[in-house]
Amino acid sequence: MNGDSFPDIRSLTREDIQQFFVLNGEKKFRADQLYEWLWKRSCLSFDAMTNFSRPLQQLLRNHFTFHTAVAEVRQQSADGTVKAAFRLHDGLLVEGVLIPSGNRATVCISSQVGCSLGCKFCASGQLGFSRNLTAGEIVDQITGIRKSDTAGLSPLSNIVFMGMGEPFLNYSNVRKAIEMITSADGLGMSPQRITVSSVGIPKMIRLMADDNPKYHFALSLHAANDDKRDKIIPFNLKSPLREIIEALKYYQQKTGKRITIEYILFHKFNDSVADAKELAVFCRNFPVKINIIEYNTVDHSDFEKSTPENTAKFVAFLESRNLIVNVRQSRGKDIDAACGQLAGKNNN
Repeated sequence: MNGDSFPDIRSLTREDIQQFFVLNGEKKFRADQLYEWLWKRSCLSFDAMTNFSRPLQQLLRNHFTFHTAVAEVRQQSADGTVKAAFRLHDGLLVEGVLIPSGNRATVCISSQVGCSLGCKFCASGQLGFSRNLTAGEIVDQITGIRKSDTAGLSPLSNIVFMGMGEPFLNYSNVRKAIEMITSADGLGMSPQRITVSSVGIPKMIRLMADDNPKYHFALSLHAANDDKRDKIIPFNLKSPLREIIEALKYYQQKTGKRITIEYILFHKFNDSVADAKELAVFCRNFPVKINIIEYNTVDHSDFEKSTPENTAKFVAFLESRNLIVNVRQSRGKDIDAACGQLAGKNNN
């Protein structure tokens, strides 16, 4: 492949590619062919584009390269979960996870290398931030982890942006990636099978709402009062819950969509009935469903997971308030693939 001095071919729009072909004496329809190779067939080599002549392949090599995410290390959990480490063109690593469940499989993908938000319970937050992923690198995780799955798992049913990074801090590339995942020119998945998770950045929630998304949105909440949330999510100091609530009201009014609330239970921190009452009050503001998540241990963290008894009481209280509650079972803990554990450990 070409060096970094050439632009990434997948950073171009269809119109950019059309203009390139016309300027180089080719027909505009070549752009449609190239676009199909890039996004529908997930092709990462000009040589493999068999309906292009050798001179045309060489023309493309002389001007462009691929910034790819290539599955390099694959681990499989005892529960069937698959984690893949993806090597990027600049040597950095990100991780993605495939989670089988009955006759379906979910892929959890990253949007950034590391994360700048520093959430106290998250391994990715301990890494610091290196850079944003391109749209192509995001899509590569989906296609790459399926290729790395040698167990013949069931067809991909869902995609969640819950891996490394804060999707809203790479919104333009996340949005383009979703466009290509859902487009007939790309992977052709329904946007109803995609969920984007965020700690809650009010201005970006509003921007997303204005884009009228067809995909789902999940708020990574974990505490329904500012004092506790400040301690585990430093970004909450900049955007307290009242601002997030107003942004979520705007989102719900614009889209009509139910909001998913993600809530990790930490022992003797946010797992009491009093905490559940605060969460119930927070959820009065808009239609929600609540995902209760088991805490997964990460290095350099003093948190512990909630006890079964406290979890049961917490859930029972929420259900007594007619809230929709799902208790999510952690998958892939034995290979550090569970929620909050992705850290690109092979990066050093």
